[in-house]
Formats: sequence, C-alpha cells, structure tokens
Amino acid sequence: MSEPAYDFGVVCEARADRETACALADRVLVDDIDWLEEELLDTQRRWRGLTPSAPFLRWASVREEAKKAGLKGLFGHFGDKPAEPDALVARRALLLFVDSDAKPHAVMLIRDSDADESRRLGLEQARGDKPWPFAVVIGVAEPKRECWVLAGFDAKKEEEASLRKVEQRLSFHPVREAHRLTASEHGAKNDAKKALEELTSGDLERERECLRDTTLETLRQRGVRVGLTQFLSEVSERLVSVMDGSERRGN
Repeated sequence: MSEPAYDFGVVCEARADRETACALADRVLVDDIDWLEEELLDTQRRWRGLTPSAPFLRWASVREEAKKAGLKGLFGHFGDKPAEPDALVARRALLLFVDSDAKPHAVMLIRDSDADESRRLGLEQARGDKPWPFAVVIGVAEPKRECWVLAGFDAKKEEEASLRKVEQRLSFHPVREAHRLTASEHGAKNDAKKALEELTSGDLERERECLRDTTLETLRQRGVRVGLTQFLSEVSERLVSVMDGSERRGN
C-alpha cells in the first residue's frame, strides 16, 4: 500500500484528544475540498507523531524528547514579550517536528485551556516565533475537550430524561452553555467529563456520533464559546490550503 500524500503532525495530551481533533479536521477537509471523499482520506493524509508510526506527540513528553534530540534555543522571549503559558513547550514541539527525519506538511497543536485564556496566546506566540516549514493549526478546547463533544450532542428520545437531569443538576444547559463546565477536579459538579459521561452513558461510540453526525454548521454555531468554532476555522484556513494547492506556511 502506498504512503499517504500528506503527513499531519499532532501534539496533544491523550488519545481521546487526538481522536476528537482529527475527526473534526477530517470532516472539514472533506467538506471544503471538492475532490476529497471520505473514502480517500486514508490514502491522502496521515495523522502522526514525531515518526509516521506514532499516533501523536504527547505534551508531557516534549521536554524529554527535546532533551534527547539535543535541541538548542528553547528558552527566551517571543519578540519583546515574555512567554505565555505553553509557549515554550509548543516551540519545543515545533522544533522537534522540524528536526524529524520526515517533516510533516502541517502540525496541529491541540490543548485544553483549563479555563486559562493565556494558553491560546502561548500557542500563538510559538506559531509566530519563526516561519515554520509547515502549516501550524491551533485548537484550544475551552475549557475541556469534552465541551467540543457536547457541542455536537443532540439528545435522542431515550436520552432526554438524562439531559433534563443534568441540566437540573447544573442549573444551566450542558450543551448550549458547555463553556461553564470549568471544574478542574474530575467528578466535581461542573466537570465537563462528568456531564458528558452522564449524557452518553460513557459510550465512546455515542461520543463519536456527536462529532460525526452533527452538521458542521451546527458545531460552528454552538462552538463559539468553547473554542470549537475557532478550531474549525483554523483547519479551513490553514490545513485545507495544504491539500488544495494554496498552502500557507508558518504563521
């Protein structure tokens, strides 16, 4: 079997983050590129880590990987401004992809904001640090990845009671106001993971349905305050251009 035409690097914290971001990006690619069909995806793009066989690069592994690679110039300001949260680790991650044997055509930086708005600024600092030899796509889930999935949740008849119960428990709608699910402690009242588990009964296939079956327009409308709308736009503006021949590199 021949190699895919395009390699897209992914930096994230967990496999669930990769699956969510890549599933959404694939949908945008198919929707925006006239000649691309879903059945062709695996022949056209590969989501990868530092090597083609790795599914993604984990944020927690970046420092050690940079140390092993002997990378230099990992500290310092960005222009005349100090580094925002995640700026330095994102710079390391991008340098690792530059240094990899087979450079990707694009890299997605996927992160939970954890209710810290400066995390996006840090990723943007890293992207703007230099003219990278690949497109850089930023996706910040605000405050958690689960909020992107919730944006695609439409209750089935048998789930309506669970939705009412969760809404009553939270005192706000978990889909329309998912941005309010800001708890950092798992199991807390307004924990996004807990709300999603209650609504989907912990069924991973039900999560996938939320991402796969809800229209992109609906996801864009619901996703404004959870960072999803911005991510989908980033994919359209930066990743689609790599595959349709009008590539924009760097920042």
